[in-house]
Amino acid sequence: MLMRMVRPDRPEVEADARGVGAGNRAREEVHRQLVTQVRDRVVADLRNQGEISDPETIRRKIGDVYAELIRETGLVLGRGEREELLDRVVAEILGYGPLDTLLRDDTVTEIMVNGPSKIYVERRGKIERTPLAFDNPAHLMRIIERIVAPLGRRIDEASPMVDARLPDGSRVNAIIPPLSLVGPVLTIRKFSRVPLGIEDLIRLGTCTAEFMDFMKACVVSRLNVVVSGGTGSGKTTLLGVLSSFIPGDDRIVTIEDAAELQLRQEHVVTLEARPPNLEGKGQISIRQLVINALRMRPDRIVVGEVRGSEALDMLQAMNTGHDGSLTTAHSNGARDTIRRLETMVLMAGMDLPLRAIREQVASAINLIVHVQRMRDGTRKIVQVSEVAGMEGDTILLQDIFLFKDGGMRDDKLIGGLEPTGVRPKFMEKIQLAGLQLKPEIFGYTMALRR
Repeated sequence: MLMRMVRPDRPEVEADARGVGAGNRAREEVHRQLVTQVRDRVVADLRNQGEISDPETIRRKIGDVYAELIRETGLVLGRGEREELLDRVVAEILGYGPLDTLLRDDTVTEIMVNGPSKIYVERRGKIERTPLAFDNPAHLMRIIERIVAPLGRRIDEASPMVDARLPDGSRVNAIIPPLSLVGPVLTIRKFSRVPLGIEDLIRLGTCTAEFMDFMKACVVSRLNVVVSGGTGSGKTTLLGVLSSFIPGDDRIVTIEDAAELQLRQEHVVTLEARPPNLEGKGQISIRQLVINALRMRPDRIVVGEVRGSEALDMLQAMNTGHDGSLTTAHSNGARDTIRRLETMVLMAGMDLPLRAIREQVASAINLIVHVQRMRDGTRKIVQVSEVAGMEGDTILLQDIFLFKDGGMRDDKLIGGLEPTGVRPKFMEKIQLAGLQLKPEIFGYTMALRR
């Protein structure tokens, strides 16, 4: 039976801070018990009535049981409190429990659940703890299972890690005991309802308008571009913006682990990798999709991220007539991106000599754009480097733009992307495409010759 809520106008409510805190905790415990009892009764009733999948029917059932329990217990609730608790019950049965509020909050970009009692979010590049919590590990496990079950995935002691996505496209990773020592851990990278565009990146200080003019020319003239950076640095967001520069009459094939790119062109084919099923069979890897994409007559291939042996097939595609391809890679800088690509090609098991791999990389990649999450939480493009061929056994890189750090002011990083004064060698290819860039973009004023 629920305890009766203490009314704030009764004399037993103390006015000191400790009493108020105890009252809040007691009230929250009453709310939690009510939510749990409504959930259990609704689930039991639905089970007795057979499988009901219509959300509106279930929602009406929840409202009826909720009102009935409040009458039975004589619980006194304000109007706002009553509606808030009903939302919590609906979230428990039809949604994702305490996470529903965060999933609806557009200021939240990432949700991190470290066991049932600690829920963190990322807002504007900063991580903060929320007052929300799950009741216990079993409560959190129910929500994780609700996320992965519709996708045909499972998570248990035999398979304690899983990657999934929500219906809106948000990426989900879960890991549970015995691998996690703090209880079930859930990480959700939210899918933006309205993808960031060129103006957004300029407004946020990620790059300059002149740089975007440069990148548009690079994409339209079919240069092969790799966007590099660390986890959460904004690689996929930048890849989506660069993809928007692809002409609308090109046939585009996108390949991703979990479909995130939101291309607005009409002629787009979206491919998504598939993990193994419950029997460990049926896996379709990124590499298999890249190989298959070459048979689909693509004008452009956009790979969400290269992280393994598919790098070899991606490089071969770039070297065999599929110019203008775009991809991302985890790395700490332009030079590190080259080393990672070499390592990933070796993972293909083709036993190629290192020089041959480097020749493949040098001839396939034209430009590396490195994006970084800065110390104030903002994302900045910090290095743009041309792959300028080979000298002996070394791949040559030359920086075209670099981020100039001007220090911190009012907890904000001061600085911006500046040209190095180097004119890239691929300018001839841009000009052959009928495009002309202002010389000021590269930091000098002398006119560029056609």
